Amino acid sequence: MKKELPVMESGMSIETIGEAGNRYIAAVWEELYKEMYEQLAQAFLEIEDAAYGLYLDQLMPPLFDRLEEAGFQVLGAVKEDDFIIGKCLKFSDSLEKWGTEDHRIRLFWNVIRNERHEPIGTLITSIPHSHLKFDIPGAPQLYVLAQTEREQIVKGMREIMSESGEA
Repeated sequence: MKKELPVMESGMSIETIGEAGNRYIAAVWEELYKEMYEQLAQAFLEIEDAAYGLYLDQLMPPLFDRLEEAGFQVLGAVKEDDFIIGKCLKFSDSLEKWGTEDHRIRLFWNVIRNERHEPIGTLITSIPHSHLKFDIPGAPQLYVLAQTEREQIVKGMREIMSESGEA
C-alpha cells in the first residue's frame, strides 16, 4: 500500500483539520482494509471487536502524527485504566449507540488544542463496523464540533448522527 499522508499545518481551524483528515481517510481506508482483511477476519473470531482496534492502529496514527508535528495536542489527559487504540482514540471518550448489529457506529472524540494549549474544537472519528463478523461497511469519517466540553460534545455527536440518518 502506498503511504498517503495527511497534510496538517500550524494554525489550521478544526474545520480544515477535519477536511484534510477526511481526504487522507478516503485515500487509504479501503486499500488498507483489503490488505488487512484476512488477518483481521481471523482475529475477529478470537478477539471480536478488538480486531477493529488493530485496523485503527494502522489507519489513524499518520493523521495524529501529522497533527502533533504541526503543533496540535490531540490526546488529552490519560488515566491508568484508559484503553487507547489508533494512537489517540480513547474508549472513555467514545460512544456506540447507533446502528444495527451488522452496521454499528462508534464515535470517538478528541479535543484538539493549538500550540498555546487552547482548545480549537473537537474532532469526531466515526467507525462503522459489524458485531456479527469482521466488516467495515463504509469509510470511517471525521466530523468536527466547535464545542470542547464533554456534555456539549455528546449532544453534538447525537445531532451529527441524527442529521446523517444513522440515529
